[in-house]
Amino acid sequence: MLNKFKTKQRMLLTAVLMSGMLGAGAVNADVDSIHFLIPGGAGGGWDGTARGTGEALTNAGLIDSASYQNMSGGGGGKAIAHLIETADQAHGTLMVNSTPIVIRSLSKVFPQSFRDLTPIAATIGDFGAFVVRSDSNYQTFGDVVADYKANPKSVIIAGGSARGSMDHLVAAMAFKAAGANPNKVKYLAFDGGGKAMAGLLSGEAGLLSTGFSEALALAAAGEVRILVMTGDQRSDAAPEVQTLQEQGYDASFVNWRGFFGAPSLSDAEADEYAQTLAEMYKTEAWEKVRARNGWTEIFKPRAEFVTFLEQQEEVVGNLMRELGFL
Repeated sequence: MLNKFKTKQRMLLTAVLMSGMLGAGAVNADVDSIHFLIPGGAGGGWDGTARGTGEALTNAGLIDSASYQNMSGGGGGKAIAHLIETADQAHGTLMVNSTPIVIRSLSKVFPQSFRDLTPIAATIGDFGAFVVRSDSNYQTFGDVVADYKANPKSVIIAGGSARGSMDHLVAAMAFKAAGANPNKVKYLAFDGGGKAMAGLLSGEAGLLSTGFSEALALAAAGEVRILVMTGDQRSDAAPEVQTLQEQGYDASFVNWRGFFGAPSLSDAEADEYAQTLAEMYKTEAWEKVRARNGWTEIFKPRAEFVTFLEQQEEVVGNLMRELGFL
């Protein structure tokens, strides 16, 4: 099943990249400012994606200003409900989200799905990563696997999102690829990547499951090491970090991130946002942000984004059922 999942993920990613920079030839959209709604706490992948995108858009002069609002709760459901409930006043707001909106909708963490919003565009891809403290005895993922197989309860994994979420799912996938029981993962959920990092440093957990871009920022501070990442090949942003496949585990994972508007957003308004994001890819300001975070460029706007989300429901749902999360 993992091979099938990996193959489908590659096919989806390839389809995304082959779709090209739709709208790249369009004129600048008439978007003056964007208020970014972030469904999690500071320091997480959503937070970094929203703030990095706002930084690139303002520095490139594509918008005049960007503002940010972190709204944690309900596995992201609080922010989704807020965007829907305030739809009449939310026409200047874009909510960042990613694969978890599919995961949590399937697992009924919240009643809404992407169909209750206005999908604008998928914008980047980020791999998963496992991080340890700089003084950890773990040198490879194989060291973790050995402890896990001996006693699953001895390996506590922190993540910046709820149980059954993507951080949890990626860890389960990796242990399954190692021939271990994925349903015994001892996962410690935190509200956002910053708090999960604190849990790792305090010793509450021995391993952190997070996005690769978040891992890069954490490692730059010198307090942690990136043990392994989930790409099909190493990243130019950190070429010293091995992949799971290099360490002998047949698993890979890429997480898209993108933006959604309120359900009341008109097609014209949604198209303007998508065009603005398309223009962003041409700028040096964006390349600086992208390279710094190790992101893979994915641009899939509007109707193509909806099709992609429908495909992800099938792929992710099949994996969740195999791992016992559904």
